[in-house]
Amino acid sequence: MNNLLYINWDIDPVIFSLGPVKIQYYGLIFVTGLALCYYIIGHIYKKEKIYTPDAMEKLFIYAVIGIFGGARLGHCLFYDFEYFSSHIIEIFIPFRENVNGVYEFIGYKGLASHGGAIGLFIAMLLYSRKVHIPFPKIIDIIAILAPLGGAFIRISNLMNSEIIGRPTDLPWAFIFRYVDDLPRHPSQLYESISYFIIFLMIYSLYKYKRQLFKVGSYFYFGFR
Repeated sequence: MNNLLYINWDIDPVIFSLGPVKIQYYGLIFVTGLALCYYIIGHIYKKEKIYTPDAMEKLFIYAVIGIFGGARLGHCLFYDFEYFSSHIIEIFIPFRENVNGVYEFIGYKGLASHGGAIGLFIAMLLYSRKVHIPFPKIIDIIAILAPLGGAFIRISNLMNSEIIGRPTDLPWAFIFRYVDDLPRHPSQLYESISYFIIFLMIYSLYKYKRQLFKVGSYFYFGFR
């Protein structure tokens, strides 16, 4: 096998360190995607005539808590329950006890996207009651931006060399050096590109044809 034919992916997930704190591509890209979604939602709120500074401020708070809280709990409960059931405090704080009994900063490495989706759904239900905006309208707006957020999340997974694809001999295969030496499908890129295309489709329908769609249509289309 000639590894020169493939893309050698050996990027360090850590951009730089500040003492015990590590700044990683995953978190930076994740937050960048959320910030872009929040910015676009502001424009949609104005177009829908539901924009107020208070509504946007509360949207930010509820969304962040829902996404990160749900994503963290989803990982701990579904993927690493055996460990976290005995280390419950570590679910909520970004520290882990090492072999010497000393707690080290590790950040929130475990985030499950479907847990984040569930957390966001619940948070938006509470948010709609708080700001008195109909829940179907809010979830419809969120559905427009959800694929864009998903695209950024999958790029984050790529930077972490996780959610890798099956082995292949295609010329655009990636060799994820932090995992193994096999050329594999860059499934993160496939998904990211797909999500971005879906976002462009839904957002274009909203921008140019929104008068043709009833409330709930974007959520249904995005869910499908």
